[in-house]
This record gives sequence, C-alpha cells and structure tokens, in this order.
Amino acid sequence: MKAFFEAIQSLFVDFLFKPLDWLRALELDNWWLANIVSWILMGICAYYMVYWIKQLRIFDEAGTENQDTTAHSFLK
Repeated sequence: MKAFFEAIQSLFVDFLFKPLDWLRALELDNWWLANIVSWILMGICAYYMVYWIKQLRIFDEAGTENQDTTAHSFLK
C-alpha cells in the first residue's frame, strides 16, 4: 500500500507539477511572465463580464425581462 501512495506522490511531484516549479523559478527573473496564466484568466473573465452586461442591457431594453418577485414558482 505504501508503494501505491508513493506512486501517486511521484506522479504529481515529478510530472504534473513540473510546470508550476518552472513558473516559480521564473518569478525570480520576470514577475510578468510568471503570472501570465493569471493575466490570461483575468482577461477572459473581463471579456465575458462585458459580454454578460451587454446581454443584460439588450434584454432590459427589449422589455422581455420579467422582474417581479413571482417570476419563479419557488419565490411564491
């Protein structure tokens, strides 16, 4: 049983977390490149927030949004 858990440890430490070790070492040289994944995810989230707000504005201007408190049966 010990070998099974050591195999799992080896899988994660020696293979799956190697890119994270590389990013950690890169942070000492260039902070911007080390955090590129975070910047990409923040950009994606910002894009979809703007898209969502535009869609909300479209439905609000069209008057198709039902905003009364009984719009859903579980709120009655």
